[in-house]
Amino acid sequence: MKLSIIVCAVVLTRSVWATVTNPKVLDGCPGYKASSINSEGSKLTADLTLSGDPCNVFGADIETLSLEVTYETTTRIHIKITDASSTRYEVPETVFPRPAISPSVSAHNAEIRFNYTASPFSFSIYRSSTSEVLFSTASHSIIFEPQYLRVKTSLPDNANIYGLGEHTDTFRLPTHNTTRTLWSRDAYGVPTGSNLYGNHPIYFEHRTTGTHGVFLLNSNGMDIKINDTDGTSLEYNVIGGVLDFYFLAGSTTDPTEVARQYAELVGTPAEVPYWSFGFHQCRFGYLDYLDVAGAIANYSAANIPLETMWTDIDYMYNRRIFTVDPDYFPLSRMREIIDHLHSHDQKYVLMTDPAVAYLPGEGYGPFDRGSQMDIWLKAENGSDSLGLVWPDWFNPQAQDYWSNEFELFYNPDNGLDIDGAWIDMNEPSSFCNYPCTDPFQQAIEQDLPPSRSTPPPDPNAPIFGQIASAQVNMMALRKRVDHTGDDLLNPPYQIQNDAGIGVLSDRTAYTNAKHANGLVEYDTHNLYGTMMSTATHNAMLSRRPGLRTVVITRSTFAGAGSRVGKWLGDNFSQWDHYRASIAGILGMAGVYQVPMVGADICGYAENTTETLCARWAMLGAFYPFMRNHNDAASISQEFYRWSTVAQAARNVLDIRYRLLDYIYTAFHEAHLDGTPILNPLWYIYPQDRSTYPIDLQFFFGNSILVSPVTEENSTTVSAYFPDDIFYDFLTLAPFQGHGSSTAVDNVNFTSIPLHIRGGAILPLRETGAMTTTALRNTDFEIIVAPDTHDQASGSLYADDGVSIIPKATTQVQLSYAKGNLAVKGSFGYPLGVNVARVKFLGVNETPRSVKVDGVDVKPGSFSFDKSSQVLDVALQIPFIQAFTVQYL
Repeated sequence: MKLSIIVCAVVLTRSVWATVTNPKVLDGCPGYKASSINSEGSKLTADLTLSGDPCNVFGADIETLSLEVTYETTTRIHIKITDASSTRYEVPETVFPRPAISPSVSAHNAEIRFNYTASPFSFSIYRSSTSEVLFSTASHSIIFEPQYLRVKTSLPDNANIYGLGEHTDTFRLPTHNTTRTLWSRDAYGVPTGSNLYGNHPIYFEHRTTGTHGVFLLNSNGMDIKINDTDGTSLEYNVIGGVLDFYFLAGSTTDPTEVARQYAELVGTPAEVPYWSFGFHQCRFGYLDYLDVAGAIANYSAANIPLETMWTDIDYMYNRRIFTVDPDYFPLSRMREIIDHLHSHDQKYVLMTDPAVAYLPGEGYGPFDRGSQMDIWLKAENGSDSLGLVWPDWFNPQAQDYWSNEFELFYNPDNGLDIDGAWIDMNEPSSFCNYPCTDPFQQAIEQDLPPSRSTPPPDPNAPIFGQIASAQVNMMALRKRVDHTGDDLLNPPYQIQNDAGIGVLSDRTAYTNAKHANGLVEYDTHNLYGTMMSTATHNAMLSRRPGLRTVVITRSTFAGAGSRVGKWLGDNFSQWDHYRASIAGILGMAGVYQVPMVGADICGYAENTTETLCARWAMLGAFYPFMRNHNDAASISQEFYRWSTVAQAARNVLDIRYRLLDYIYTAFHEAHLDGTPILNPLWYIYPQDRSTYPIDLQFFFGNSILVSPVTEENSTTVSAYFPDDIFYDFLTLAPFQGHGSSTAVDNVNFTSIPLHIRGGAILPLRETGAMTTTALRNTDFEIIVAPDTHDQASGSLYADDGVSIIPKATTQVQLSYAKGNLAVKGSFGYPLGVNVARVKFLGVNETPRSVKVDGVDVKPGSFSFDKSSQVLDVALQIPFIQAFTVQYL
């Protein structure tokens, strides 16, 4: 029977058709009953048979399903529900490799367990130690149809749910009438409550009793609805694929444990080179090579550290990838800019989009070579998918094609010797409005590519003061997925897609487009950006074997962070976008395991202001990936253009660079086990309920509390300090938090409130530097910030900063207790600098004596500031071996 209560309604606040249903009717569907149940060791299997008259809500209910439950580790349960009679699409293992399974796990030694009711079938996941239910489908029927899957779980009231991105909603998701849609799109303006560029169907739920995670491995479009109208619940509405859930036990005490367990599933973050933590500058709208060179020179003249210069699509000829405009960005002058940067220990990154211009017979090599290899995504009839031709990353020759294009164009000997790659528009994005029957005419109407508006520069103009192949077989599929009878363009359940008029194919590849292995875009659309990321990562590896890559992408799927970093897309120069960026980076770095992340500092679109840009420069210094970037229609916003912004940038870059080894060490730990490098306050203080909604403060690493001013023209911020001891980062004076908000006053426009959490030991550089190369030749100072028990700890990791497998490493452990600092470890990689000093914080009185390695220091080698309670011990000893410092 076809239910008449389903309507397709236009949501008037956006041009989107979205399906609206009555949840009580869906709950009233018959669901399934379990039979042929077999439980052995770590696995349970069962048949699920429709237990009543079908609802046929969005198609015919599938009558028989297969259930497989596997205890994969002591902290992870895998539940998979598939069609018993037909092969359905699943995320290919070539894109998302399945995690390793522990052979000795069973329900008896697992931290979470699976429970079920046979008829009507429902299941729950509960914590073994307390029997607390974490996920339950009781009273909510499972619906499984060709183009609609539905699973619903009950949640506690006022549930603390984090994740389900990419989005610009608050970090803790609202529980009233919230829909999180996962369908990649070009999301100019990154609107709140909308689907954006990437897709991460993972959420963490935090309770005072613990934190757990739920991951649905499915790349089809979906709406995930959270509502509290009739009891709080979370409901998946998916338009294809299978139900492939992973449940993560997390921990009852440490929220970061669930992040590590998720990293076991999706892969730990790739290590990036040391230099990539420096400051990056870009602009869409540099007119010519003189503009680019001028920006580089102006940063130097303003004494603002610039590590890496970026260039957007401006450099291309008619916006064709793998080309330079011979008049505006001639190859010889571009090579000259790159040589200048490299000779000054700076780097260069260029934009590369996925779309290749359709130019048959015009001698455009990237198109001709791709056509000869037949690697383009195909239309339903088998012809090339036109408008823009996109590489089909499932094609077994796509990697060779992409690597070859990178080798040809980015060749150090006769091309552009880039140091990193920037990939954009890889949702994939198109400016062609649906139905896009004539993409060529639309390009004419939209003036794409636009003509240059300025005359070309003198090709001989002086600058800088001068006088005039890894390959993956993507074909492997055990069985062909049959979409006969499915409506791939307009499925019966319409997700809340915000692109254009809302149909799935608007401003992107058609969902009936075919891949070389028989898959269709309807199923794989959300994987396109991550597959391009993998191909680009591999292409960069081919260019520089053995060296870490820097690839920054716009579109991501679960697991992308194991290869690439991410920027948060086309934000605006607005205060609410400045504020929202904090939740954005916390989501990527704290939940999705994509820690090399940042937002466009000062905003991408619209005109920034001096005060907004100054505040954003300071906040942006605590993004893992720090880049100033804006578009051609906005005023230029390089930091040197305003005196206030320039000073703010100098101040905060000095702090960032001093902290670089601290965050580099945190990133190394993240690479090893997934420990977050950015932390919301509740990760550190999980029992403090007041921290759960906070997303305007965060911890950089696990010890630096960042509390930016978030209101325009204000010089005060109301910062929350948990019940703990903190130390002001600049004065080093102690501050006792009481689990309440405190007004931090007189925060001028060139400073940002920072506090060190008690219990930390920070290995800092003594000063900042203009480049990371110079920074690595700068001495260390060690800051000891004791907790309330007069104890502290820290670590330092160092290597050559560029090698995937370093030849030598230094790994130092720092521990402190009651006046005694011990520094020990392995010193295989020569740091080549000294430990200039140790500063002990929270010291109540002048010590009677100070000893280094048990020997009294010389008179005058230490000083004590009673007002700030800082004991400063001058050392100037080579950082090549263990040592101790003690005060009495």
